[in-house]
Amino acid sequence: MKMKNQYEIILNEKEKADVRVVFIPNKQLPNEEIFKTFNYKGEGSFFDQSKMILYWGIKEMQKDYLREAGCQISRYFENYAFKSFELECCEDLETMRALVLGILLGGYSFDSYKTKKKENVLKQVFLKEAKKCKITQEDIQELQIIAQAICDVRDMVNTPPQDATPEFLAQWGRNVASQNNITCKILDEKDLEKEKMGAFLAVNRASVHKPRLIHLSYQSKNPRAKIVLVGKGLTYDCGGLSLKPSDFMVSMKADKSGGCAVIGILQAVAALQMEVELHAIVGATENMIGGNAYKPDDVLFSREGKSIEVRNTDAEGRLVLADCLSYAQDLKPDYLLDFATLTGACVVGLGEYTSGIMGYNEELKTRFEEDALRSGELVAKLPFNRHLEKLIESKIADICNIASSRYGGAITAGMFLGAFIREEYKDKWLHIDIAGPAYVEKDWDVNTYGGSGAGVRACVEFIKNIVKKV
Repeated sequence: MKMKNQYEIILNEKEKADVRVVFIPNKQLPNEEIFKTFNYKGEGSFFDQSKMILYWGIKEMQKDYLREAGCQISRYFENYAFKSFELECCEDLETMRALVLGILLGGYSFDSYKTKKKENVLKQVFLKEAKKCKITQEDIQELQIIAQAICDVRDMVNTPPQDATPEFLAQWGRNVASQNNITCKILDEKDLEKEKMGAFLAVNRASVHKPRLIHLSYQSKNPRAKIVLVGKGLTYDCGGLSLKPSDFMVSMKADKSGGCAVIGILQAVAALQMEVELHAIVGATENMIGGNAYKPDDVLFSREGKSIEVRNTDAEGRLVLADCLSYAQDLKPDYLLDFATLTGACVVGLGEYTSGIMGYNEELKTRFEEDALRSGELVAKLPFNRHLEKLIESKIADICNIASSRYGGAITAGMFLGAFIREEYKDKWLHIDIAGPAYVEKDWDVNTYGGSGAGVRACVEFIKNIVKKV
């Protein structure tokens, strides 16, 4: 499937584009009379129509700034009829890769439900002086694969809940599998009963749409590690009987972002043919209300055999993940990571732009943090605190699904998941709470309104470095 508005990136020294783009770092303007005439100071953009040059002000020629600039330049040209633009390569390869990825992601739009669709005329981007940074066609192909995966994830996250049901996600998984030499296994509600996934099934109980556990697996000829990814796939979450206020229900189509991300990660890794065995497991369901909905005060039995006291039905994602993580551990992974829009508390603590990293292995948390930041995703480590663990104790069950205090909610949710991680996998497991950056209300960085594809860049970089080091 070709990405909408994916530009052809061409390493070309001879062919001339319609427009040339020139960066102006730190307001260091060339001595041109036109800048004085139009009072351009080097901030924002200035289009010299006489020379067909777009000047673009940038704080510095650093990869994070250039990634964002590349995205904004792509969007700038949406308003014009130019078919191509060119720019000169930077001197550093990683910086240039960031710029190209930004350009590719800037071409994304979600218009599936609009009756009038806006055509983007821009088709080609020429990179001049490629010898400066040694960027190759292989680099560009890799970036196009990653951009494709991110934009596919964005499409799935943005698809509204009347269409994006658990079976819809399962069908997407089948499509990804058929296109990328991936094995696909779908478990329905009867399979989940056989697996004794009582927590997962309880969340689904009041929905007319039956649950699905999606299990995709990719294996290279000589895998250097076995990695299992688990994603929260709540296709819609009204909060259950602990009903959300109406304002908080808007954007809950994005509660499937973690599940969509792990499918996108696997799609990219398979297309890049990385030397790894990779599994993606998604717990897909709705959390709805009805006469048979699970209730506060219920006690559920998880696949791991632990009993869970329910005190809030809006703390449902962790119930689904608990059973999916149990299933994932049977695969005996070298690394186990879950991605979830799990808590509003993580957004309160870290802001809307940053994902939280949790787990028991500090060295592994640091490795993921470094790789994520290198990819351009903002992340921060959150510490498990043994005193917070007391807040999820239950008087009548093994554990409670919500803390007895409102404070530290992201961490107590992570510790709840940790209670379902077997001792032999505690040092191999990471929990990534992407609640902040997964869905974008205002454009920032390379993200436009809607699903961002949070987690894809970070985890692809993480897996790439595992393969290199093993």
